[in-house]
Amino acid sequence: MTRARTSAVQAEIRQSRPFRSRKQEATIALLRTASVVGRSLARVLEPWALSLAQYNALRIIRGAGVAGIATLAIRERMIEEGTTITRILDKLEESGYVRRERSTPDRRQVMCIATAEGRKLLDKIDPIVDAADEEVVASLAARDLDRLVTLLDAIRAANAERGAPRTMVRGE
Repeated sequence: MTRARTSAVQAEIRQSRPFRSRKQEATIALLRTASVVGRSLARVLEPWALSLAQYNALRIIRGAGVAGIATLAIRERMIEEGTTITRILDKLEESGYVRRERSTPDRRQVMCIATAEGRKLLDKIDPIVDAADEEVVASLAARDLDRLVTLLDAIRAANAERGAPRTMVRGE
């Protein structure tokens, strides 16, 4: 009887049984990789007491310029979908990195604007995060990077509808 080889992800999570399928193994490897990369990048931001989600939101807000950006638009653009944007913005505002203002035409809409302190912080840490981004994939050749991005695009596209945020249906 031939024993299947133990994959790297199988060894990392100390799973003694083989995966049910190669597709399951790929899914687990993708999730594990996202977790490892996320932790690596989170460590880069620790000295500034920023989470990855806070950093992402602050970059989105800065990119909107002086006019700011609506809260819901920030949530739609976040890398990690489904994050609680209000709590993230509360922390950024408490730290003095953003300010929120009610929109003049529609008082229900809240606009978020990066403060000078928030922009200054990003100017300081962006190069450090950029270097960490490079380091994360430094083991891959350029053609492998291109292929990886293409494969990840295909996976996201195939799962976009299933992974879309749930919307409330009348009567729920």
